[in-house]
Amino acid sequence: MSFDPMGVAIDWLDAYRAGDVEAILEMHAEDAVVHCGCGGLKTIASREALRAYWIDRLRKHPAGELEDINPWQDDGTIISYITDAGPMSALLAFDAAGRIKELDCNPSH
Repeated sequence: MSFDPMGVAIDWLDAYRAGDVEAILEMHAEDAVVHCGCGGLKTIASREALRAYWIDRLRKHPAGELEDINPWQDDGTIISYITDAGPMSALLAFDAAGRIKELDCNPSH
């Protein structure tokens, strides 16, 4: 592995906190899939759908402070952070280049 999964997760949260949709999209692989469990499970897969999802997410639920971060399996990270909707948890799985290939986010309980 030629990248630091937890470092990329922190960069992702920093871009999210900054409201930088372009930086967030650049962090996703071309075939990335997002599974969002906020208000019912949604699966987002196309670049256009990812852009629309992130624009809406940034507007409605901006990210706040980091709560926790831990490695997950060999190439992933679990990161917990605060939004105005409450604590969130996101599992980020990466491709070999360090781009997000799958993101699963849900409210933390």
